[in-house]
Amino acid sequence: MDDGVVQVGPLGTLVAVVLFGGLVVVAAGLDGVLAARVGRQPLRSGAARPLWEAARLFRQRRRSLVAADSLLWRIGVAGLLVVALLKVAVVPLGSWTVADLSVGVVWFNAMDVMVWALVWLAGWGANSAFSLVGGYRFLAQAVSYELPLMFALTAPVVAAGSLRVGDIVAAQDGLWFVVWMPVAFLVFCAAVVAFSAWGPFRPAVSPDIAGGVLAELSGVDRLLLQAGRYALLTAGAGFAVALFLGGGSGPLAPPWVWTLVKTLAVLFLFIGAQRVLPMVRPDRLAEAAWVVVLPAVLAQVFVVSLVVVGR
Repeated sequence: MDDGVVQVGPLGTLVAVVLFGGLVVVAAGLDGVLAARVGRQPLRSGAARPLWEAARLFRQRRRSLVAADSLLWRIGVAGLLVVALLKVAVVPLGSWTVADLSVGVVWFNAMDVMVWALVWLAGWGANSAFSLVGGYRFLAQAVSYELPLMFALTAPVVAAGSLRVGDIVAAQDGLWFVVWMPVAFLVFCAAVVAFSAWGPFRPAVSPDIAGGVLAELSGVDRLLLQAGRYALLTAGAGFAVALFLGGGSGPLAPPWVWTLVKTLAVLFLFIGAQRVLPMVRPDRLAEAAWVVVLPAVLAQVFVVSLVVVGR
């Protein structure tokens, strides 16, 4: 299927990285604004909070613990940002993409599984009880959301007849998949929030265990892990736009503008989940995921398959 997606060169890749970095900063700024609104503080100070926090962490000394596995610890901390960049590489920005892979959806899911290992390493490598409990909590949560996420990704793949993200965007010409795949869309969005350890799915970094995997992090290490969480949210928002919201389709403005606008809208919803939804315990999440969510998303895939066969 010729969807007009062009793979960019090194200069285009650099521009894409800069744009992605800007979206990550915007995500952190949105979180600061919402936090300031809840605390009845000036919104301007909330928007600037990520910059002040970054400056503070750059000046702060990195913590070291007795018998910590520093190599694994640092890999887990810094790896989330790298994985987020690899995820967004297959997302078309209008008619351009960094990596036009024929198995783009599989690539995204493989990078999601990498998050399992990285968060675990961030918890294990510190040689701290609170960090280790946070790592175990994330794994318990990941077991619950991963299978529903895989079937949520399957629905648009079946409809488009391709694993290539550009083909899935092109298949939504005239009707976005979110219209007739609402269950898959909601499950995908919930999974994005979950693998970012965000909102109701943040027990891995919960205050009741002193911050979990964040408990022993300071300085640049803490900054990298927090930036990685925002980057995962941003990459997930961009992928949601490509899979379910028509990519860059829209009136008047160029496709790349619509991609950015839609990504910001989805990102705002993800960030807002932190402020309005209560945290879900991993055991409660497992029960809901296996008893309710998984059958629902399987039914969604079945309906999509019937529609495709009917065509």
